[in-house]
Amino acid sequence: MQTKNIMIVGVGGQGSLLASKLLGRLLLTRGYDIKVSEVHGMSQRGGSVVTYVRFGDKVYSPIIDKGEADFIVSFELLEAARYTEYLRPDGRIITNTQQINPMPVITGAATYPEALVEQMQQKEIAIDAIDALTLAEEAGSAKAVNLVLLGRLSKYFDFTEEEWMQAIEKSVPPKFLELNRKAFALGAQN
Repeated sequence: MQTKNIMIVGVGGQGSLLASKLLGRLLLTRGYDIKVSEVHGMSQRGGSVVTYVRFGDKVYSPIIDKGEADFIVSFELLEAARYTEYLRPDGRIITNTQQINPMPVITGAATYPEALVEQMQQKEIAIDAIDALTLAEEAGSAKAVNLVLLGRLSKYFDFTEEEWMQAIEKSVPPKFLELNRKAFALGAQN
């Protein structure tokens, strides 16, 4: 199998690292060679966080270069726009429509760009935008955005629901299991 590349991008504290670990566990069940690499920006201060998940028969490097990502899973809209150059021409962005103001917007030095989804679509980027925050809150916690987005990503893979559920069970504490299952299901259904 040719190597597939998934970038998970977001802002510190949104759960992107859990999402990448869960995805890695899922891919292991199929026997893929997997490389997961985490790139932290100022994650403690709400900065950008990027995780690379690469899988296939044999993966030699954990890094995804520009123009190589099959999927970009974005926890925040501006982060999706920031990493479009990493997407393959036939790739897809799955993004939360939530907007989190970066420090330049908070301080008044910049304004949050408008109509980002439309701008990406005009560049002929395949984008699957979802209000993951509202669905996470419906599941029981705003912190479940990561599982909503993984649920949405699941629509593009041939893994069974049971395989996803096993990966979730191995990745989250038991007391949060039902919440995360519900968030995943909402992402997959909407």
